Amino acid sequence: MSDLHKEVSELEQKSATAARLFDIRRIIGGLFVVYGVIVTIAGINPSDADLKKAEGVHINLWTGLAMLVLGLFFLIWMKLRPAQVPEGAPGTPES
Repeated sequence: MSDLHKEVSELEQKSATAARLFDIRRIIGGLFVVYGVIVTIAGINPSDADLKKAEGVHINLWTGLAMLVLGLFFLIWMKLRPAQVPEGAPGTPES
């Protein structure tokens, strides 16, 4: 019986790890942070043509900063509220 409990606890731990690893908030947050950094860097020194096209607004800078904020929001949300494996989820053993 002890071996069965050991196997069950190992499977539960693997399932919880997989749930955290494939959390969609990590993917979305990571992509927004990466793209936000790229767009922010592109918006730091815009050319005169780009500014004229955007009617004087530093659109790349503001969009990049907004993307960074949104990406960091998702990553902080993931840290504060980690994914929990629901009871009786497929692939989890019943007690």
